[in-house]
Amino acid sequence: MTTVLLEVSSLQMKFQGLMALDNVSFTMDAGSITSVIGPNGAGKTTLFNCVTGMYRPTAGRVSFDGADITALAAHKVSRHGIARTFQNLALFAGLTVRENLLVGAYRQGSSGLLQGAFLSPRARAEQRAAVAAADEVLDFLGMLDTADLLPGELSYGKQKQVEFARALMQKARLVLLDEPMAGMSGSEKIAMTELIRRVQQRFGMSFLIVEHDIPVIMDISDKIVVLDFGRKISEGTPAQVQADEVVIAAYLGTSHGAPAALAA
Repeated sequence: MTTVLLEVSSLQMKFQGLMALDNVSFTMDAGSITSVIGPNGAGKTTLFNCVTGMYRPTAGRVSFDGADITALAAHKVSRHGIARTFQNLALFAGLTVRENLLVGAYRQGSSGLLQGAFLSPRARAEQRAAVAAADEVLDFLGMLDTADLLPGELSYGKQKQVEFARALMQKARLVLLDEPMAGMSGSEKIAMTELIRRVQQRFGMSFLIVEHDIPVIMDISDKIVVLDFGRKISEGTPAQVQADEVVIAAYLGTSHGAPAALAA
C-alpha cells in the first residue's frame, strides 16, 4: 500500500504578469522517484522553489505528509524533512568535503548558539556525532577518501556527489535534486544514478528530480511529470510519457515521430 508523501494542488506562480506555473497538480508516493521534465523555461525550477519555500506561490497548495507547507519559509520547510540541491554548485570552496557535509547537519543540533560558542559538553557531543555521521555518509557513498580535500580538488562530478551527500546529512524524507547530472561525463552520470538508487533502496528516501538527460530520467523514474510553458501536459510512468504524442510535440514542435531523446 502506497502513501502519498507530496501533493501539489493547482499551483500557480506569477512574476509581474508572467505565469511561470499555471494550475500544476501532481502527487508523489513515499519511497518513490518522481522526475519533472520539460523544455527550458517550462517552470521546473520555479516548481522546486515553491515546494521548498523559496517562493510563495500566487495560488494553490503544497502538502507534505498531510501538512500544508505552502506558506512556510524555506528553513521551516526543511524542518519538515525536505532537502534540495541546486542547478549550480553551492559548495563552500574554503571548507573541506567533511566540513561542507557538516553544514548540512545544522538542522540536527539542539545545543543553541550560546552553548555552541562556548563549546559546552552538549555542543561538543553534537559536534562529534555530526562528524561521525558525515564520515558514515561519505563511506556509504564510497567517498571517505575525499573527506579532507577541498571541493576544488575534486572533479565536477565528484563535487556534485558532495552536494548530494550534504543533502543526505539533513536526514530528509524527500530530497529535491535540481539537474544532478548537469555537466557530468557518461561514467559520472552512471555513478550518480547508482548512488540515488542505493540511497532510495537502503533508506526508503524519496526523490523529486529535475533533469534534462532524458535517457537517465526514463531509466531511474517511477513517475514523470512533464511541464511546458508552466503547465502540466503529461504525467505517468516512463513508458506512458515516452509514448505521449503531446510530450513528443512539446519536445519537437511537431507530432510526427518520437524524438531520439525520448526513444527507447
